[in-house]
Amino acid sequence: MTTFPGLLEACRLIKSGALSPQTLLSRASDRADAIEPSLKAFVVRATSASITQQVKPGPLCGIPVGVKDIIATVDLPTTNGSPIYKGVTPERDASIITRIRALGGVIFGKTVTTEFAWRSPGPTTNPWSSEHTPGGSSSGSAAAVAAGIVPLALGSQTQGSIIRPAAFCGVVGLKASYGATPKEGVHPLSGSLDHIGFFTRSVDDAALALSLLKNRDAIEDESIVLDDFSFDVESGVPALPRPRIALLSTPHDHLLSSEQSAVLAECAECLRSGGATLESLTLPDAFWAGLTNMNLIMECEGAVAHKNHFEHHPNMLGEHIRDLVTKGRAHSAVAYIEARDRQKALRKAVASYFSRFDAFLTAPATGEAPKGLSWTGDPIFCALWSFLGTPSITLPFKRSSLGLPLGIQLVGNYREDEKLLRVSKFVESLVPQ
Repeated sequence: MTTFPGLLEACRLIKSGALSPQTLLSRASDRADAIEPSLKAFVVRATSASITQQVKPGPLCGIPVGVKDIIATVDLPTTNGSPIYKGVTPERDASIITRIRALGGVIFGKTVTTEFAWRSPGPTTNPWSSEHTPGGSSSGSAAAVAAGIVPLALGSQTQGSIIRPAAFCGVVGLKASYGATPKEGVHPLSGSLDHIGFFTRSVDDAALALSLLKNRDAIEDESIVLDDFSFDVESGVPALPRPRIALLSTPHDHLLSSEQSAVLAECAECLRSGGATLESLTLPDAFWAGLTNMNLIMECEGAVAHKNHFEHHPNMLGEHIRDLVTKGRAHSAVAYIEARDRQKALRKAVASYFSRFDAFLTAPATGEAPKGLSWTGDPIFCALWSFLGTPSITLPFKRSSLGLPLGIQLVGNYREDEKLLRVSKFVESLVPQ
């Protein structure tokens, strides 16, 4: 959609002196000025003076970053997509924002989210068709990258809120392993399921973002520290040669559009022709039954996260959040503990399949972005990987008969994010241009 440089290319150009940070930021502002009236990806953008003041040396020097509006920023309001927080500016940056600033990145603006990252959509449109949803809940972040405003945007995923909008908007979306990226300062939906991830224009861009922004310590609850991985600023992450990939069948495949099914089949053939080993795989029913446990966890933790909102601002909450809290309050502590135990057991169980495969290949969504802005699409093809905490990534593959993006999803083993990125680099090289 755009000829603007991606993240890695922009970093190279700025480092070499071929592009100044000020020029890149000016282009980003001009692009946003031109298309924001119809795209509506941002709740608020930094002023020109603020953007200039943020530029400092570092690996992300001058890179404009879109930030989902549930992530705290001291210089811009963080509304969480809710009237409860209209105009509220936090006293501290979220940990990941502190890291971005320290690396020289520029907080360009806050991107539209559904209400508290849960269902009720904002005004953002799909960059490929204003009549279609961009997906959610990270609506604005996906749209801003796809439209060429910023080369990097932050999102979050509890069920499918990175993978699905990335697929609908035709960009790369990376959800790292659970706990691999900082969550402090991000408004929770469900702490045992929430992931912070990235929208970029290539696998190398996503790998660069993860290498710079992953946890450096494990001080947050359930956080992990991924091993540092090979990343060259000239060649990016090395592709994994001849990967072993499982073509995953799911109980929900009947929901796939004919075009999405065709994309998976075409991708599988491309991979075979490129030297990958593909084998069909069906996971036991216990994994898919686990999604019932996922919903219970989300409802219970959502009820805690929104206790004060529900009690003191009920009339300012949308129906979806109120319903989430009501359901959560009805569950017992025993049921919640059993669901969490089931989650941990299934995460361990899925690891055995990755002794045979380097990654799973599956759909990121049921098909192209649905028409209309009142629904952000079904997250069913993303939810299991959020429940298990395994890393997943979506890559754009081709466009539908309506000209809308269609993608594929790759899933890796927990804590094996580098391998997933290397498989993804291999797959990306075979995607039809």
